[in-house]
Amino acid sequence: MTPIKEIGECVISVGNDDYLFRPSFINMTKIGSPQEIVQKVADLHNTEVQELIAGMWSATGSLPDWFMKYLNNSNPARRAFSAAIDVLQACCESDLSPLIGDIVPSKTGKRAFVWKQGKMALQDMLLIASSLITHGVIGKAKVRQLQRNESKGTTSEFKAVDYINAARNHFSMSRTEAENLTMTEFILMLNQKYPEQKGFTREEYDQVIDDYFAMKEKRLQG
Repeated sequence: MTPIKEIGECVISVGNDDYLFRPSFINMTKIGSPQEIVQKVADLHNTEVQELIAGMWSATGSLPDWFMKYLNNSNPARRAFSAAIDVLQACCESDLSPLIGDIVPSKTGKRAFVWKQGKMALQDMLLIASSLITHGVIGKAKVRQLQRNESKGTTSEFKAVDYINAARNHFSMSRTEAENLTMTEFILMLNQKYPEQKGFTREEYDQVIDDYFAMKEKRLQG
């Protein structure tokens, strides 16, 4: 089982078990509605939660018991944890309970849920899920993007079917082939098919402006 890391695939091995994760368009639809998918992206990229968990894990190598109380009482942390579970499960066809644990009802009835930890650390769950959803929804391809093609703002929904249909039209793919593309893979394929693009990227445009003002200032001083 060899993943293609460049397009977002990854394999986690525990003992004799291998878990393949693929952030394909069809797997992104398993996360939820188009609006819920975008919300999961935001939840997983919550800087406050990520920094807290990373710092705690770095300092102690574990997460203390009180953190689970914080997890239940903090909306951002609870949403990030829930999003990580949803994304990991959506991207893998295997039963992940040995790896990511189970959510079971609390015996006291005072908490919404109790997490029975699996073999994967919570920090790793968040980081891997964040990477998967980025490859599946946003894309992490290193391509030259023109300024005029940059997104003009945020979006409230991610419609995987639009990209599936676009892939079928652009590359004469079957529905199944298109569904199994990741966003990173889709962007790389588009860039290979349409490589000749004239214009400035955002960085190139900014550099031209900076050079212009630097030259103008030099002439005024001279």
